[in-house]
Amino acid sequence: MELQTIYPFRLPKGYLDGEGTLHREGQMRLATAGDELSALRDPRVKADESFMNILLLSRVVTSLGTLREITPAVMEGLFVGDLEFLQNMYDTINRADSPRIQVVCPHCGEKFEDTINFLATG
Repeated sequence: MELQTIYPFRLPKGYLDGEGTLHREGQMRLATAGDELSALRDPRVKADESFMNILLLSRVVTSLGTLREITPAVMEGLFVGDLEFLQNMYDTINRADSPRIQVVCPHCGEKFEDTINFLATG
């Protein structure tokens, strides 16, 4: 079994950049110990612990629409619902076990386990 390290996603609302372009499709990679250590050492995190999530997400979100660089400022510019979406995704994919969920088929009622899909529909 191959280790999945990159996860595609689709933000529920999307990031609206300064030119009015909406960015929704992106990718997040698994975090490393270095990502977390680097964020912990950052003076902005020492001044305000809540900034750690912003720094971590700006490191592990590897693409978002056509943006060339994902910075802490981009993460701060997200709508709250999208930030929560990415925080939940980060927590889910970085657990020790694979991100899986118990589901029920809406047609036959059969219960089974499946991987989590972070691509929003609609």
